[in-house]
Amino acid sequence: MTQTITDIRSPNLSRRILRSKPATSSEGGVVVSQNRQAAQIGSDILARGGSAVDAAIAVSFAIGVLEPWMSGLGGVGAMLVKPLGEAVTAIDAGARSPASLDPTDFPLVEGKDADLFGWPNVLKDRNVIGAKSICIPGLLRGLQVAHERFGRLPWAELVAPAIALAEAGPIVDAQTTAWIAQDMARLSRNPACAGIFLPGGLPLASPAAVSGKVARITNPALVPTLKTIAEQGPSALYEGPIAEALAEDVQALGGYLSREDLSGFEAVHAEAASEPYRDHTLHLVPELNGGVTVALALRTLAARAKPVSEVPSPEDVLAACDALDAAWSHRFSVLGDGAERRLPSCTTHFSVVDRDGMTVSLTQTLLSLFGSGVVSPQTGILLNNGVNWFDPRPGRVNALAPGKKALANYAPMMMSGPGEDVVALGGSGGRKILPAVYQALIHIADYGFSLEDAIAAPRFDSSAPPTVVADARLGDEIIATLASKYPVVLAERMDHPNHFTTLGAVRHLGARNEGMAEPWHPWADAVAEGEPLFPETGAYRKD
Repeated sequence: MTQTITDIRSPNLSRRILRSKPATSSEGGVVVSQNRQAAQIGSDILARGGSAVDAAIAVSFAIGVLEPWMSGLGGVGAMLVKPLGEAVTAIDAGARSPASLDPTDFPLVEGKDADLFGWPNVLKDRNVIGAKSICIPGLLRGLQVAHERFGRLPWAELVAPAIALAEAGPIVDAQTTAWIAQDMARLSRNPACAGIFLPGGLPLASPAAVSGKVARITNPALVPTLKTIAEQGPSALYEGPIAEALAEDVQALGGYLSREDLSGFEAVHAEAASEPYRDHTLHLVPELNGGVTVALALRTLAARAKPVSEVPSPEDVLAACDALDAAWSHRFSVLGDGAERRLPSCTTHFSVVDRDGMTVSLTQTLLSLFGSGVVSPQTGILLNNGVNWFDPRPGRVNALAPGKKALANYAPMMMSGPGEDVVALGGSGGRKILPAVYQALIHIADYGFSLEDAIAAPRFDSSAPPTVVADARLGDEIIATLASKYPVVLAERMDHPNHFTTLGAVRHLGARNEGMAEPWHPWADAVAEGEPLFPETGAYRKD
């Protein structure tokens, strides 16, 4: 085909800094999160003798307060847990539609939506925004299963840091303002949501430092909700007053979520699915998530001889793109609840490793930015828009229906071997998660990249076939090779907008552990066990 290359890069962005942070290495544990404050809370839990699962639960609650637009109590998720030398456990707390959902409430209208998946438009965007878009929030049920099986510290101690954050209110910085500003239209539709993020009708913003003041996100109703969950355990969200208030608030806005939906939800846990790749073994949550598609693409790529070069050649990159393209076709035509959900015959992420070698890969989400854009006034919980995961077209394999599990795009994964080597990774960013995780695994398994190089390496994104979005750092020859078969768009590796997802990973290497966060995300970091939030760096140094 004729080469089609579109360049959308900004000429005003500096080309001088290609990598802004190194990997972290420690004999103790490491926590990697797209929010340093949350990662530091997890590292404190490790330092107090908590397991990797304890740290992950503490991070889960904390990051839901610190980055409420990404995940939280009203969201869903999935995780993998691997104690050293043992099998990998998969815990699936993914979205399920309410039992009373009526598909006829979502009539199609002309055009395509502008959200993550480009579905045909639904009347008033009911599948994307508002109370009708809410699925059952399953995250806490998943955390409950993980804590019962792998936790060491008391549940209340893991929720306590999030309570303190909610009481004080997270500090607003430029990133906070940017996240809120880009979704003002959605936030303004719900009074409770607008009251938190758009006081006076404008995005939160901090004053100049000379004032000695800061702006904070305040959500008073969330504090007693967290305290109740700390005291009574995860079931408090699914039974009793919190469940009653949550269902009442959603139904008052025209949604379907009921007390019965909440009380009947259970997380699925079982041994993870496994798939060989080169000298390694892939581990993934078995059904209806992005890991299935990543593993299928790697299965296809494994039929090709392992590259002998130290870096990917143009032919290697094209072959990787082709394998993922075939996996996308399988995903869109075959995967759905009630259909074949595994390999044929076959977005907030954080990763944790503790000093004993237990690894955790956990992705939790509200789906779209700010989820449904609905805050439950009585509980302070911002709720997901999991209905958006379903195809609104009747008769499709992933079509919208009551009591149905959604086909999600999160992809927490692990890769083990040879020996004690274990990598736990994942990302945030909708369908863009899959190509990013896929390429990081290839970089490690095929080319022997370090964890730092695997996360920082240039990538392509093929999550909206047939278009391939390419990092220009791939080089002219690789880009030209991709463009010989696919329409190519050149884009920046940046955080707003995020063209390539936000990755994070930990690695257990026997005597040492490593962690690497997305280099281009200003909040993301890898924090070693017990590392302080503001380490001293010295002043007037002469290096």
